[in-house]
Amino acid sequence: MTRILVLVPFALDDEQIANRSAQTKEITLGPDVGFHFKAVTTGPTSFTSPHDWLLLDIGLLEAGLSAEADGFDAVVIDTVSDSGADALRSVLDIPVLAPGRASLLFSLTLGRRFGVLAQWQPALARYEKVLDEWGLRSRCAGVEHFDTPPDFANLLNGKEDAVLPKMEAACRRLVDRGADVICLGSTTMHQAHGHLSSVLDVPVVNPGPLSYKLIQMMLALGLSHSRTAYPRPQVPKPDMIHAMLAAAEGVDSV
Repeated sequence: MTRILVLVPFALDDEQIANRSAQTKEITLGPDVGFHFKAVTTGPTSFTSPHDWLLLDIGLLEAGLSAEADGFDAVVIDTVSDSGADALRSVLDIPVLAPGRASLLFSLTLGRRFGVLAQWQPALARYEKVLDEWGLRSRCAGVEHFDTPPDFANLLNGKEDAVLPKMEAACRRLVDRGADVICLGSTTMHQAHGHLSSVLDVPVVNPGPLSYKLIQMMLALGLSHSRTAYPRPQVPKPDMIHAMLAAAEGVDSV
């Protein structure tokens, strides 16, 4: 069986992780593929600033360091911020895929310009950052938010009636701005994909499930990340990284 590790960017309990692993039920994966969801040891409570982005990078790096040694065939990052992906690629030979850049690039196989649906105003800085880093600003019709603070543990459960109309309105603003594809700006929005796809006249890219299918394709084709683009560290320090997070876990619980 192919074993794929999915790294969750927040320290969630089993019930909360189940809300995120429900993404695997939205597509057909095949009987020979197993997904294991693993939460980080500790990290930020949100990710709206460079301070938070750095903590996410470290937390996800630590969570995935042993993936290859633990027998996994690939790693997927469960956040559109793609946090930790570059660092993990430098230390792992198995494929590491993150849904942010992948979903935006994939959207350009469906249309000419994409629009990004964000959660709330504080998240906009992160999208501005990645559009510049990935050189995709000219293909982006805009980023619109639906003015709802994220709930990383419970996602949209119990809030559908209040939130879905606001999400739809934000998507329609993106279409009016020239978007012919909508990209959900967070894997936490996966529960809204069915509704938005049914009411909008443009494709809606669901980043989490897309990343699961793409990692399967990479494995089938025998592809992994470029070692030239992601060189190995000259002096790896996994023990130091684990010790840092173990100490941070104690501080974070205070």
